[in-house]
Amino acid sequence: MSKLGTLGARLHHGEVGYGFVKNRKIWYGISILITITAIVGLAVRGLHMGIEFQGGAVFTTSKNMSVSVATAEEYAEEASGHDAIVQKLGDGSLRIQVAGIDTKTSDRIKDSLAEDFKVDAEQINAELVGPSWGEQIANKAWQGLGIFLVLVVVYLAIAFEWRMALAAFVALIHDITITVGIYALVGFEVTPGTVIGLLTILGYSLYDTVVVFDSLKEQTRDITKQTRWTYSDVANRSINSTLVRSVNTTVVALLPVAGLLFIGGGVLGAGMLNDISLSLFVGLAAGAYSSIFIATPLVADLKEREPQMKALRKRVLAKRAQAASKGESPDAPVVEEQYDDEPEDAAAAVVGPRNQPASRGRGRGRPSGKRR
Repeated sequence: MSKLGTLGARLHHGEVGYGFVKNRKIWYGISILITITAIVGLAVRGLHMGIEFQGGAVFTTSKNMSVSVATAEEYAEEASGHDAIVQKLGDGSLRIQVAGIDTKTSDRIKDSLAEDFKVDAEQINAELVGPSWGEQIANKAWQGLGIFLVLVVVYLAIAFEWRMALAAFVALIHDITITVGIYALVGFEVTPGTVIGLLTILGYSLYDTVVVFDSLKEQTRDITKQTRWTYSDVANRSINSTLVRSVNTTVVALLPVAGLLFIGGGVLGAGMLNDISLSLFVGLAAGAYSSIFIATPLVADLKEREPQMKALRKRVLAKRAQAASKGESPDAPVVEEQYDDEPEDAAAAVVGPRNQPASRGRGRGRPSGKRR
């Protein structure tokens, strides 16, 4: 078995692990710092909205133009008085976007570009996008995002509990804020492709979060019937047991997206790929981070405030202190006395790894030692 596979098996069985929940304040601080940076970038630089959202014109020249992108951009800005985005297409033609102009201004710019390029005006195709259409697209994008978030919270509240729904919602807002802030900082254009990419990465982020939550829900069933682990302990084990799966899923998803962003958009110059690939790349990375470092530790924080979890924590710490005073291992499994209404052959509640060594239990996971 490979080293990664061996590590994954050891993490899954609880043989090794990292204190994600224990060090949660560090991760909260890092997330707050990144989020503040994103918000400042958004407030200072703002988003570079595409013509689909603010209206404008797109001019497409004939094939095999000998004019460079920089020269065409200079011509377009001189003719329009606005910032222009120029992209060279695969057939050698130029695609020039100018935002915030009307039909009359579009005709004038087209004639000016034809004169600068020394071609007939008929060889330049002009498409006008009205600002009202762009406003409708923006409103529908916000509506879609809002509906998505509401459905996510409702589903998680029903399938799990409200604390997990709240933690997942915070993680999703965290991912959206960081992705939008990165767009503001790097100055990439925001197009409908960006919105599609944003909604896509929310699905990936939610998938990772739900995987950890499902493991946590399974392992914390009847957690108050034992005194070996606190809720935070089990939450940390859940993260570690699914850590390799989350990392593998994220890396596999990031590789093709990185190809779109760095090779397609950077090396090959297909700038239109940047619209969706940047949101996917940043969102996938942020989603993996938030699922591991934000969502589950936040659930543990919320659950530890419950009276029964506080009582469980006191019992666990007391048992560990007692074991330490006797020179025993504080991690030794300790099972509470059986309840009066519990069947005689009922399995004791054991929280943690699902696959225990056969020598430590009878039947289905029941410890074989004497009750303490």
